[in-house]
Amino acid sequence: MRLGIEFDGSDFHGWQVQLRDRTVQGEIERAMREVTGTNVRIAGAGRTDAGCHASGQVASATLETRLTPERLRMALNAHLPRDIRIVEAAEASPDFHARFRAMRRAYRYLIVSRPTALLLQHAWARPIRVDLEALRGASRPLQGSHDFLSFSKQGGDDEDTRCDVTELRWSRRGIVTRFDIVADRFLYTMVRRIVSTLLRAAEEGGGAKAIRAALQARDRRSAAPPAPAHGLYLMRVRYPRLGWLPKETLDVAG
Repeated sequence: MRLGIEFDGSDFHGWQVQLRDRTVQGEIERAMREVTGTNVRIAGAGRTDAGCHASGQVASATLETRLTPERLRMALNAHLPRDIRIVEAAEASPDFHARFRAMRRAYRYLIVSRPTALLLQHAWARPIRVDLEALRGASRPLQGSHDFLSFSKQGGDDEDTRCDVTELRWSRRGIVTRFDIVADRFLYTMVRRIVSTLLRAAEEGGGAKAIRAALQARDRRSAAPPAPAHGLYLMRVRYPRLGWLPKETLDVAG
């Protein structure tokens, strides 16, 4: 079974099941147990950190049920809290695995130029002291296949730290600035460290040269501390023959 999931991560300790803390995976597996009467383990395409959100997480599960995918989706939503929704359910081939079959993942980070009550837990409130062209220029060295060790969390990914970034985009609407990034894989805290380091490089005058130096250093001290988790969203995931999933997602912040 394949599931498309959206969630507000504000009150979760991330995606992955934990013994004592509330997690998105834990809540969905509890709902699965209540609906099917069996213990079902689900696998997510991305293991988001505490506080991060998703408009397009994808998960896979092996289960036996007489419910159609749509009936299962409706039943799960009836047993899930309001900060998680199953937006899509479909039969999947036996070899489908949400994480290992993923080709690309798309993330978005939101920044607001002033504090706002509505986006208090959904965007980083921070004035940006440069224009979008400065941010775009600083971002260019990140395009392509690179070792992103400098932008990873200590102890998170130390064996394979190479990622292939295919898209980078800065845009703005009103007081909301959006950073979109697509890659084949992401390291722990990678997007958040990229955002904070790009802002620092653009604002302090280092620009693309500073970002290139951080990449080449392969030293976590060369990157800025990660931007707050609550500004980050997993938007969609791409698979062979299936394209981007879920098929319909919320366009966060327009």
